[in-house]
Amino acid sequence: MNTTVTERFLRYVAIDTQSDPRSATQPSTGKQKDLGRLLVEELLAIGLADAHLDEHGNVYATVPANTGKTVPVICLCAHMDTAPDFSGKGVRPQIVGNYRGGDIRLPGDPGQVIRAADNPELADQIGNDIITSDGTTLLGADDKAGVAEIVAAAQVLMENPGIRHGKLRLLFTTDEEIGRGVDKVDLEKLGADFAYTLDGSTAGSIETETFSADRVDIAVTGVAIHPGFAFGKMENAIRIAAAIVARLPGDMAPETTQGRQGFLHPTDMAGTMEKATISLIVRDFDDTGLAEKEALLEAIVRDVLGQWPGSAYTFTVTEQYRNMKSVLDRTPEIVDHAVEAVRRVGLTPVLGSVRGGTDGSRLSHMGLPCPNIFAGGHAFHSPLEWVSRQDMEKAVATIVELARIWEERA
Repeated sequence: MNTTVTERFLRYVAIDTQSDPRSATQPSTGKQKDLGRLLVEELLAIGLADAHLDEHGNVYATVPANTGKTVPVICLCAHMDTAPDFSGKGVRPQIVGNYRGGDIRLPGDPGQVIRAADNPELADQIGNDIITSDGTTLLGADDKAGVAEIVAAAQVLMENPGIRHGKLRLLFTTDEEIGRGVDKVDLEKLGADFAYTLDGSTAGSIETETFSADRVDIAVTGVAIHPGFAFGKMENAIRIAAAIVARLPGDMAPETTQGRQGFLHPTDMAGTMEKATISLIVRDFDDTGLAEKEALLEAIVRDVLGQWPGSAYTFTVTEQYRNMKSVLDRTPEIVDHAVEAVRRVGLTPVLGSVRGGTDGSRLSHMGLPCPNIFAGGHAFHSPLEWVSRQDMEKAVATIVELARIWEERA
């Protein structure tokens, strides 16, 4: 079995693992277990004797300690599912070897072009090998790059006993893309003191802050009547829902915000004359800002419904995850060790915030502090996704150095 990180990655992206937010099960799609079963086989093959897939599709495994020191148990985590935003079935990756600069046109759909002007990170990839999809699907670097990097690093550690390290617990989760990644993780069984997700982007980046995030579901019940006799009586739930969406502030949309600005983002709307539903995600780096946006949203709904006296609504808020910064600030050595590991592999560490979430957001607030380390992918959730072989190899080296540093400083 080929064992480089790139070869592993190409195997993993061939397996369709899209999650489904409409499903109530976990995993939300059974096909996520297909990758989980392959990972168990590969982990057993490199000597991780306890590798197994649980009933929820999560994969657990252990790299045993090889030192006499008492070292904190570190978990390395990545998610197996890909986003529902764009098809992940039938991924046909291509490798642009020795990239010389300029745009990359994707062969499966000539209209899909990875433009250098839109991807300034490509300027740092001259001479590297760029992996993309053919333009008709996602690539799956989010987060199969992280999965491949963790497995490859585990192999390096198992094959090189001279690299001293404590016990490492590996965790591969399902349904991260729909906010359920660690819902069924057994932290007692995991037995880790600290964790790192490999789910970031640019090489060298370490993310210590995420959005706080909620989902809001609005259900509007209108007044249905035959349209021929509707004058003064009909209250069309579809029109009411559309009026709510039209009232959302234009300067609070994902496409008009950046940096530390949060947003209100409608993700789904459906309905009939009698009943319509709107689903939104609400994001802010501060819990206060999150609550303010939700209050603004409900005020808009109330105001719109005030024009339709026969109609009613429900407003349901579901917590998804919270900013992990407050947890990580209490244990600064976790981030300090990651910074040193990045330096040791010849990269410049860049601490930042991610305009999204990771399994680490949830794990941190469940009692397992967990920053996010780069995996090397770019343009996530789109057919323009790409990653370089060299960046994945740097991520593998960073994991190995991280294990070494925790042992050295124990």
